[in-house]
Amino acid sequence: MANLTTKTALAATLLTGIGLGGLVPAPLAAQNVPVPTLVIYGTQKCPTDADGNEIVVCVRRKPGEQFRIPKELRELKVTPENESWAAKSAANDRVGATGIGSCSTVGAGGSTGCFAQAGQRYKREKQDAKADQRAIEASLP
Repeated sequence: MANLTTKTALAATLLTGIGLGGLVPAPLAAQNVPVPTLVIYGTQKCPTDADGNEIVVCVRRKPGEQFRIPKELRELKVTPENESWAAKSAANDRVGATGIGSCSTVGAGGSTGCFAQAGQRYKREKQDAKADQRAIEASLP
């Protein structure tokens, strides 16, 4: 019986804590609505209503970007789905290779290929990071 009252007291404490936790202020639904942005180029003005009361969030880009595909769409990462057939077949050329430069546990010097692959992977990661940094810097006003 004492065990039952302990459980009841524990449950009441938890429910009280949860009840108080429900009083924490939360953002209103309207605060989570995405703000529509408008992309403008060069010296174009950000549009408002006739009285100038409406607030429109505008993103200004260089005038030379006006008639180009947006940067968000033109940078394409090469993934296996959109890789060229020539690159896929070149990757399959060394499938069964063993020995020096092969990145396998079979044959003498198989680890040299693993080292070369790790170096190439590192180089690609650094190039991707540099490209991402350039994209971030280009998007800043």
